[in-house]
Amino acid sequence: QVQLVESGGGLVEPGGSLRLSCAASGLTFSNCAMRWYRQAPGKGREFVAFIATTGDAASYGDSVAGRFTISRDNAKNTVYLQMNSLKRDDTAVYYCNTIWRTTAYWGQGTQVTVSS
Repeated sequence: QVQLVESGGGLVEPGGSLRLSCAASGLTFSNCAMRWYRQAPGKGREFVAFIATTGDAASYGDSVAGRFTISRDNAKNTVYLQMNSLKRDDTAVYYCNTIWRTTAYWGQGTQVTVSS
């Protein structure tokens, strides 16, 4: 079955950096566009970033553009989210997402906490 497993979250001070990873299995990863979303306490799920199948196109939510970078390694079936200049407002559970054969799949999420 399809599985998406996020990792790399943790506690970081404002201005710091983290790199999230999402390992995919049970699908043809190179055929799947990938997305990152996040959900802060008491808020709805927010789009963070998108990357096309070959990695040649990406887009970002307004609140992270210029600070976050999405990338992928199709040989490792993994998508990454490099997060720089982190702010307290970036505190959230981060999820990766894809659509495979018309079904949307989500990982279990990884917690990112930005605090001093």
